Amino acid sequence: MPSSVQSPRPDLPRVLHVLAPGPFGGMESVVAMLAEEWAARGGDVGVALVLDTDCPVPDRWSALETAGVEVIRLPVPHRAYRQEWRLYRDSFHGWHPDIIHCHGYRPDILAGWAARALGLARVSTVHGFTGGDWKNRLYERLQIRALARFDGVIAVSRPIHDRLAAAGVPQQRLTVIPNALRGVAPVPRLAARSALGVSADAPLLGWVGRISAEKGLDVLLAAIPSLKDLPLAISVVGDGPLRESLQEEARRLGVADRFRWHGIVEGAARYSSAFDCFVLSSRTEGTPIALLEAMAAGVPVVATAVGGVPDVLREGDGLLVPSGDPAALAAAIRVTLTDRNAAAQRAERARSRVSRDFAAAPWLERHAGFYRIILARKRGESA
Repeated sequence: MPSSVQSPRPDLPRVLHVLAPGPFGGMESVVAMLAEEWAARGGDVGVALVLDTDCPVPDRWSALETAGVEVIRLPVPHRAYRQEWRLYRDSFHGWHPDIIHCHGYRPDILAGWAARALGLARVSTVHGFTGGDWKNRLYERLQIRALARFDGVIAVSRPIHDRLAAAGVPQQRLTVIPNALRGVAPVPRLAARSALGVSADAPLLGWVGRISAEKGLDVLLAAIPSLKDLPLAISVVGDGPLRESLQEEARRLGVADRFRWHGIVEGAARYSSAFDCFVLSSRTEGTPIALLEAMAAGVPVVATAVGGVPDVLREGDGLLVPSGDPAALAAAIRVTLTDRNAAAQRAERARSRVSRDFAAAPWLERHAGFYRIILARKRGESA
């Protein structure tokens, strides 16, 4: 724990982020980057991780400590919600944050409740909604009800902002801060392909994400049979509950030999250079980090026009298609792989846009400014 509750830089509030992390994902990358960048600028920052009782702190999070981020493990048995609430309350009381910054529905509901009981300023970033079965939709409704009482809510895209506002989150507490990206040196193309274990010369599609319904890998899978005349392969980077069923579907469609299932790849962004085309086939999105990473690597992109994607991948930067349309997805992939010059020009425009509009420094300052507004309101000052 830092030696003093006073931030080394008075203009940077003391911030504690709270999340229940998965093994990988955009939310996890965003929180880690925000915490590291905050610490690099002299701010006091911590990350409280809600983990199963037998789960140690994963390496990617413990590595933050070398960057000056305090990492707090909150071991919680399955569905022990009252115990989880007490852990939040006790850790907040001991850490003395200026801002509790929540990420995800569990922290929004339970950590937000605990912070409110202590009179702490509460901010949440809403990274997206996945929909799904009735249970998940119920959690999302409870989350939005909780967010209506937060001091500030950050939406990572305009559609998320509009949904929150329509659901009753006060407009004056809402802001839009799209995700950003730090520069990552890509591995050279041939080395990246070697690391992924794919052919050095075959056209390669890249798909990165959680293999779940909202990410739409099934749509890409359904598009591949109409591309059988092209000698392409598909690298799937990630894991999730639908992996086995989609592998079986690939066998049923006779395209299993085209797919390479890599699982979770540490530092996956570095290997984007292996791809001839990055495909984002999601049914719902916020501001996808994997899309920003592909654009930054100069890879041509085909993506579905959902959520905040059209605000990131504008006309001329890549090809946008409707969600859930395998034929449109296949047509855009074919255009990308057969007209390489035009695809390269789009990719270069996309790379320049990420560098210009999604850099980490202004993104961090937008968070700092929003925090200051929240704290001024909390003190009853004009903001």
